[in-house]
This record gives sequence, structure tokens and C-alpha cells, in this order.
Amino acid sequence: MRRYFHWDKKYLYWGITAFCVIACAILFFMALNYIGLVSDALGTLIKILSPFIWGLVIAYLLNPLVALLQRRALGPVCARIFAKRASKGSGLARGLSVVLAEIFMLALITGLFFLIIPQMYSSIETIVINSPTYIESLTTWATQLLTDYPEIRNYVTQTIGDVNTDIVTWLQSTVLPTLGSVLSNVGTGVRYVVVGVYNLVIGIIVSIYILGNIEGFSASAKRLLYSVMSVEAAKRFLDALRFTDRTFIGFLTGKLLDSAIIGLICYITCALLDMPYALLVSVIIGVTNIIPFFGPLLGAIPSGIIILMVDPLKCLIFVIFVVLLQQLDGNFIGPKILGSTVGINGFWVMFSIILGAGLFSFWGMLLGVPVFVVIYTFIKEGVDKRLRRSELPVSPEDYIDLEYIDPITLQPVRSEREDGAD
Repeated sequence: MRRYFHWDKKYLYWGITAFCVIACAILFFMALNYIGLVSDALGTLIKILSPFIWGLVIAYLLNPLVALLQRRALGPVCARIFAKRASKGSGLARGLSVVLAEIFMLALITGLFFLIIPQMYSSIETIVINSPTYIESLTTWATQLLTDYPEIRNYVTQTIGDVNTDIVTWLQSTVLPTLGSVLSNVGTGVRYVVVGVYNLVIGIIVSIYILGNIEGFSASAKRLLYSVMSVEAAKRFLDALRFTDRTFIGFLTGKLLDSAIIGLICYITCALLDMPYALLVSVIIGVTNIIPFFGPLLGAIPSGIIILMVDPLKCLIFVIFVVLLQQLDGNFIGPKILGSTVGINGFWVMFSIILGAGLFSFWGMLLGVPVFVVIYTFIKEGVDKRLRRSELPVSPEDYIDLEYIDPITLQPVRSEREDGAD
């Protein structure tokens, strides 16, 4: 009697899964053995594609400005001009919006390199040259103030000398060479200028292509996504991508705008109060304000020390001003601009900044918060989904003073507090 073999698809799926697992294990093992070559290859690829990467970054950062210009300003105007040809009016509004956004970006870059950085270099160079005079005046002031306390006076003067040595060493060995290289590269470094101009020009062209037809690129990406994923999986992926985009663009644009406002307020106030090195101090305050939580402290300390070396009384005034400025930013300006972009408490903000700084230094401090917000939100939604699936309480308040959940009724059983407890 002939027996026929009955094919079962599940064996095929198991075989494919086993093959993929083994292949991935082999590839992972080879990657570990040749990690140096892989790293070099990735570095070379990133270097080649760096103009396109910068173009994507430029397009991503300018897209909100382009959308705002088209929706609020140029769109209505072009729609009235081309009332009978709506498509032509929409295309013209998009093109003008892209051009204006690119001009705005170039104006900021030009202002940074040819206005702010040279003045910062001049201020730092002046600090280095005049630091002995500043330290001598500061030491004299501290000695007169602490005449009746010789032990404290000796300790303070020694500390001032040590701090001065550290600051001057840092300025001479790190800050001045960095700013000097930037200025020399912009002015005379032909190779760096050519590479920089090439990357900038190609990046701007790429960003113009993307911003000019962002709907087309988005449609192509969605078409590819739906071709390799199920409808449900693609929807979940798009929802996650939109949430990530809102979190990142809201945080980055909000912090940049907030820091620019804080830096401008600081410069105007310092100029009115005749603070020394007003521009340098304001740039430090504005840049460090981008970093959440630790930013105000990181900016206030070096700025206060710079002013302290010139005029101790003005340093005291500056510290009071910075405290008031940060209160204004934390309670009014920041919440108005950022809104609810950062939906986590202060503990997780501090955790994400410290972890990001330890792993990726400055960029980790800057992007650690939005990355953690995205991860935290996905984990929270996953936990909520599993609790709902198990018909368990979802609200965090239901787990306060929880002893256990009854396995039959699935209701929380709370622990009884002792009498007199708060």
C-alpha cells in the first residue's frame, strides 16, 4: 500500500526560522571577529554620505518652518493670486517657503561664524592676557574682605590661584585652539573650506529636494512599508514614528527657541548692567540652556567665574540675575514654548541626561531626554496593554499601598495602615 507524504507548512516555517537564527548567529560571530573592518567600512560609508545626512538633518529641522510659512503666510497669498489655478499657487507657496527657510538658516550660520565667534575669540583672548591682573585684583579684594579671618583668607587666596590656573590652562589648551582652528579653517584652510562648502552646498540641495516634494517621499516610504508589513503592523509603526517625530521636533525646536530667547534676554540685561564680556557670557548661558535640568548650572558657573575675575560685585549681581532668569524660564517661557513635550518627572529627566552624557557626551545630554521620553512612553503603553489584556487595573493610583491583587476577583487588596500613620 502506497503512503503519501502530507506536507505541513508549520515545518517549513520552523525550518526557515531555524535557518534565519543560525545565519544571524554566524553573521554576529563574524561581525565580532571583524568589528574593526566593519567599523572602518561604516565610517567610510558615513563620510561619503555625510552631505546627504546633513541634507536630511537640515530638511528635518526646517520642515516645521516651511510648513508654518506655507500655511500662515505664503499659502493664502498665492491662493488669492492664483485663484483659478490652485495647484500652481500651492507649488509656488511651497517653493517660496523652502527658499525663505534656507535663507534664514544661512543667515544664522553666517551670523554665527562672522559675528559671534570672532567676538568670542577676542573676549577669551583678552581674559587669558589679563588674567594675572584680574586674579591680583580678586585676591586683593578677598584679602581685604577676610582680614579678620586669616585661615579662611589663606584658603580662599589659594583656591583663587588654583582656579585661575585651571581656567587659564583650559582656555589656552582647549577653547582658544578650537575657536582659532574654526576661524583659520574658515579664513585660510583651503581643504577644510572646500570640504565644508561641498557638504553644505550638497546638503542644502538635498534638503531643497526633500522639502519641495516631502509628500512624494513620504508616499514612497509608506508604499514600501505596506508592501513588507501587514496593515496592522504598518499602522502601529507609523503611529510610533509620528509620536517619535512629534517628541523630537517639539523638544529640539522648543529648546532652541527657548535658549535663543534666554540668551538674548541675558545679553540685553548684561549690556544694560555694563557686565564685562556680555556677549561671551550670554552665549554660554544660551548654549548651556539647551541642556535640560543641568544646563542653567553648567552655564552659570563659568560665566560667574569670568565676571568674578573682573568685578566681584557685578558677579554677585549677575548670579542674582541668572537665578531670576532661570525662574522666569522654568515657570513661564519654557512651559509656554515646550508645552507637554517632556511628559516625565524630574527624576527621569536627570537619569536620562546623566546616562546620555556618560554614553554620548554633549549630544547625549542634548538628545537623552527626548530619546528617553520615546522609550518610556512605548514601555508604558506596552505595560498598559498587557494589564488591560489581563483585565487588571491600569491606573498607577490603583497600585498605591497595594498588598496584592485577588486572583479570583482581580481587584486590588490594599494594605491596612497603622493608626496614626500619615
